[in-house]
Amino acid sequence: MVAPIAVSSQNSTLYHNPIYFCDPRSNFVGGFLKGTTTLCLNLKPKQLQTRVLSNVVVASSTSTTSVTTSNASGRFYFNFTGFPFPLGPFLNRSTIRTEAVKGQIWLFEQEQALGFSSVSTNIRMTVIKLKSGGLWVHAPIAPTDECIQLIKELDAPVEYIVLPTFAYEHKIFVGPFSRKFPLAQVWVAPRQWSWPLNLPLEFFGIFRAKTLKDEDLSTPWAGEIEQKVLSSPEVGIGPYVEAAFYHKPSRTLLVTDAVIFVPRQPPECISKESLLASAKNGLAVKILSKGKEVSDEPVIDNKNNRQKGWERMVLQILFLGPSNLLEPNATFGQMSQKLIVSPIVKTLVFNKVPEKVRDWVDSISRDWRFKRIIPAHFAAPINASGSDFRAAFAFLDEFVGDRYATWPSLSLLLSSFKGKAASYFPPDDMRTLSSLDHFLVSVGAVKKTVSGRKQ
Repeated sequence: MVAPIAVSSQNSTLYHNPIYFCDPRSNFVGGFLKGTTTLCLNLKPKQLQTRVLSNVVVASSTSTTSVTTSNASGRFYFNFTGFPFPLGPFLNRSTIRTEAVKGQIWLFEQEQALGFSSVSTNIRMTVIKLKSGGLWVHAPIAPTDECIQLIKELDAPVEYIVLPTFAYEHKIFVGPFSRKFPLAQVWVAPRQWSWPLNLPLEFFGIFRAKTLKDEDLSTPWAGEIEQKVLSSPEVGIGPYVEAAFYHKPSRTLLVTDAVIFVPRQPPECISKESLLASAKNGLAVKILSKGKEVSDEPVIDNKNNRQKGWERMVLQILFLGPSNLLEPNATFGQMSQKLIVSPIVKTLVFNKVPEKVRDWVDSISRDWRFKRIIPAHFAAPINASGSDFRAAFAFLDEFVGDRYATWPSLSLLLSSFKGKAASYFPPDDMRTLSSLDHFLVSVGAVKKTVSGRKQ
């Protein structure tokens, strides 16, 4: 997962609004904006005969059916986005569709690589079938021919397309995706912004969009899907914004980057080439090896090396500079199979606005009786309740004021004891991220906020 705020500085580029050329049918012409450039073309090579492959996968103890197509040409998508950290893959994106709730919710996943590095994770779009028979699409992904075909196989029209966050990695595909379904309404999280020029959404190819509002009961899907918007004060040059949704019929909570659940095994959409590249002992491993000798032996394709590649990816995504990439399994074991807040989001965002976050978390866990969570990255669906969700945010207790001082419930204590939630991160692995945070605060790039007061 790419950090949705990365560096909040007046002298830095964030993962926010891109400029792009995306759909060959579009008349939209983009350009260059202070290094935040997107160039993505969804070309249509000659269609080949396809066949469907099905197999059973496990996501957090929930069995689902995975579907993709063998049409390699349908995965072509030329994508070059976001200086200085472009998001790959740049030419080929496989789409995996799984049925999370029978007849109601489907997950669509693609690989997301950080620039030209060997670090990848999955990015997820969630599709819900409404009682009207139409589809409600959460956080669109790249609209490759394969992806669009997998949507059409659901045999229902796309009625609504929802951008639940300000974050760059989820925003870049809304425009090209919506042009594949011109009759669908587009809804976006509030307070969208770009830097250094705060341009309107239309400039970025998102047209006729409506704004999501906190607890808005007037949305056309309000009878089935409720929403709560976290709209924080500015922690740098812009706010953190994320909308959470509750699908009442299936008792499912949808979030974007608020929480994650790192699976032991890599997601199916991440290619073996990416995993093996991450397993190689390159410069990063030599630097982050705790002084141990690093072998230069070639990496062969086997289960152990693919797993090592995945563990190294996870630690770099979570900590930026983990303490030991040579032997990642110990820290990986502490961070996986738990509902957690990403260390990056925790350190650079949520610690800055604890009261806002705590109000949002308490409201979600109090009002919505969900039994599963679907985030936009890593594993999903996750079998989790409101208590599990609150436990992931236990770190906020040290920042909030007296009005939040309440005894934890028995279920919250049990959740923590069973390891379903964790707010403890290994100090050695947090050192790089903490140093970055202290530096950004010291130069005024981000604000240090405790209980709503600047320190």
